[in-house]
Amino acid sequence: MPGRPGRPLGRGRAAARGTGAVMTDDRRPTLAVWKFASCDGCQLTLLDCEDELLAIAGRIDIAYFLEASSATGAGPYDLSLVEGSVTTPADAERIRHVRNVSRRLVTIGACATAGGIQALRDFADVAEFRAAVYARPEYIDTLAESTAISRNVPVDFELRGCPIDRGQLIEVITAFLAGRRPDIPDHSVCFACKRRSVVCLPVARGIPCLGPVTHAGCGALCPAYGRGCYGCFGPSGSVNLPALIPVLRRDGMSDADVVRVLRTFNAASPEFAEASKRIEENSEPEEGTP
Repeated sequence: MPGRPGRPLGRGRAAARGTGAVMTDDRRPTLAVWKFASCDGCQLTLLDCEDELLAIAGRIDIAYFLEASSATGAGPYDLSLVEGSVTTPADAERIRHVRNVSRRLVTIGACATAGGIQALRDFADVAEFRAAVYARPEYIDTLAESTAISRNVPVDFELRGCPIDRGQLIEVITAFLAGRRPDIPDHSVCFACKRRSVVCLPVARGIPCLGPVTHAGCGALCPAYGRGCYGCFGPSGSVNLPALIPVLRRDGMSDADVVRVLRTFNAASPEFAEASKRIEENSEPEEGTP
């Protein structure tokens, strides 16, 4: 199984133990769904699968899924889906437990695969935020960074998006049940625009768009309605931000605008984070800023 779509198992931290089917005996496989720091949107995507979820439920035992039921079954689990990032010491300890009780572990959504919107803390002083937000900040136990699950434990697959696409989620679950590689493309949103016959917004209209560097999966939803892609599925398998950033500037974005658009749901993804830091280091302060 790949560590992320389109990449072979064994590259980087996002590669886990072994390959093969989730199940090799006659008993029904067990599924667990876990929440860490997140908005629950990706878990709701699973619940929103409705008919497809009913069909899957007939082939597996959903042993642990607190968003759906308070009934829980003890592990180990054949497949665990993990939503959310690691933001506290307790999270870091709990994800190690989840990894230990899971034969296969798949992370779902931008929080789990790239730290989420909460990873904006990575570019600021967390102690300052904590003091500004909480009346008694000394009671808040938090980490300086919001990290992807793969930075804490090995994972078997990363499903991207904010939120994830329901069709891709069903494909990943059924692929692991069947013991095959999930058929999830690793190309950019530009491919989806071509398939939908959507005109290229930067070329035809001069609209800034992150589509050339963003992972496909949304079906080119925003470009189809005349809005530039803003990267909610994170970086694609082949990212060339040094080539795209001048185009964003040509289409009217300031350096501060580019940094802001790179620091949304996938701010801590290495490709977006490194590019935004380089821009900050090399930019002149905007008029009116200290």
